[in-house]
Amino acid sequence: MKHTYEYPRAALTVDCVVFGFDSAQAALQVLLIRRGLAPFKDHWALPGGFVRVEETLDEAARRELEEETGLKDLFLEQLYTFGTVNRDPRERVVSVAYYALTKPTDHTTTASTDAAEARWFPVTTLPALAFDHATILDTALARLRGKLTYQPIGFELLPPKFTLTQLQRLYESVLGTPLDKRNFRKKVLSHDLLLPLKETHREGTHRPAQLFRFDPVRYEKLRKKGFLFEI
Repeated sequence: MKHTYEYPRAALTVDCVVFGFDSAQAALQVLLIRRGLAPFKDHWALPGGFVRVEETLDEAARRELEEETGLKDLFLEQLYTFGTVNRDPRERVVSVAYYALTKPTDHTTTASTDAAEARWFPVTTLPALAFDHATILDTALARLRGKLTYQPIGFELLPPKFTLTQLQRLYESVLGTPLDKRNFRKKVLSHDLLLPLKETHREGTHRPAQLFRFDPVRYEKLRKKGFLFEI
């Protein structure tokens, strides 16, 4: 027996907030696409699109990211569901938003499908965004700021080898506030999750600084024992 659904149905989309960190400029960035189709043609927006009936939400988010920006294999986490009635002028659309973390230098962005262009923007100087994407971005930024203080997700934004100065700049950029250098380093090193390397990195005319690497294996062992990462 074939069953039919008698009620109107909303369309379902995914939208992705992709964060990156420019260590040279000490700036948190977000990846935007310039829309090639109406509505909001030529406006900047978050990468995303409609969910196909045969795929999961995670599959749709990863597919749309790869199709519109060329990015794949990212740290990706579901953020929130946005369902304001008139958020899309085409029809009733509910969007499940994700946020992703990556290192911009590890990828070459390539716009495709209905994206005319893909470009990184500092989160402090963003263009006007299509749909309700400014609200989605603000929600993702609040989530990132919160999780950065109790989970080591910030290392997803840094190169494998980094200095303590680069790490502090990342935290300051995301949190939007300066941090005391001495207290920050003391707190970070007290967790014993950074492996000191026999390598240094020089920036400009400054003295070479020691490089470190995050130890995810040790973190997982400590986490299973109830360890709480806190900055």
